Amino acid sequence: MAKKEHKLTLHPRNPHRARYNFSLLADSCPELAPYIQLNQYGTQTIDFSDPNAVKVLNRALLNHFYGVLFWDIPEGYLCPPIPGRADYIHYLADLLADSNAGQIPRGRGVKALDVGTGANCVYPIIGSQEYGWQFIGSDANNIAVQSAQAVVDANPSLKKRIQLRHQSNMQHVFAGIWQQDEVFDVTLCNPPFHPSQAAMTSENKRKWRGVKGDANKTTLNFGGQAPELWCEGGETGFISRMIKESVDVKDRCFWFTSLVARKENLAAIYRVLKSVGAVQVKTIEMAQGQKISRFVAWSFLEPAQIDFWRDTRWRK
Repeated sequence: MAKKEHKLTLHPRNPHRARYNFSLLADSCPELAPYIQLNQYGTQTIDFSDPNAVKVLNRALLNHFYGVLFWDIPEGYLCPPIPGRADYIHYLADLLADSNAGQIPRGRGVKALDVGTGANCVYPIIGSQEYGWQFIGSDANNIAVQSAQAVVDANPSLKKRIQLRHQSNMQHVFAGIWQQDEVFDVTLCNPPFHPSQAAMTSENKRKWRGVKGDANKTTLNFGGQAPELWCEGGETGFISRMIKESVDVKDRCFWFTSLVARKENLAAIYRVLKSVGAVQVKTIEMAQGQKISRFVAWSFLEPAQIDFWRDTRWRK
């Protein structure tokens, strides 16, 4: 049912494929300089277990590569790794190109919905700056929406390309956000990973034990509020709800997509997609170092609808 594509490195268009040039990044963002240190090999780095260092590195990356003049998040909110986020965007561009004779649709005519955009607003930033796409970012946390809005408002290059919306009902994904007659070319989502707060704490203890030898530490160097990290049913439950809601807007989106952190969850997700009659299903694998990630994409469009979509939206 699913087409799998195996990748070994970051996407070829991802500007973060090379090692970080910390001196160059510090020129773009001077506040990074105090966090730069030498590792055992005499190479410049930062302490990636320090959440403040990670946040300032993100600020420097967004400034240097994407022209973002101001970026910040409230304390304790998710601070995502930029290279992996960029990979998702570039593979989404390829997904659209596959249905457009190999040409990536660019510009304001392409509209994307980022479900759970978070306080960081990173996916809309990268997608709008790299491809000129229009973004709607939704989130159930009003503080996150306000934070993302502050970033957008502070950057003229983002103001006309990104709009934020608050999801007032945490039981819904698209309902309440997707406006009447609104059309999206693609949706994206990084769903809550854990099924409960207890499971999240247990997993984080295991990671710290492996990385730092400290099984009692539970803080997250990348941060995150509860709705960003866990929900009832974990990622399988969240994605299943998203799939079922996608049926209600199946003719108003080309590709629905979501990251899937656990490979073992794919079988259950495929079953739900089959039950709702998805016409196309693809699984795209991505890689960063030894870490393999993936996203699932599904579409309800028939061949005649695909031709009409391409000709009216991407080839005007």
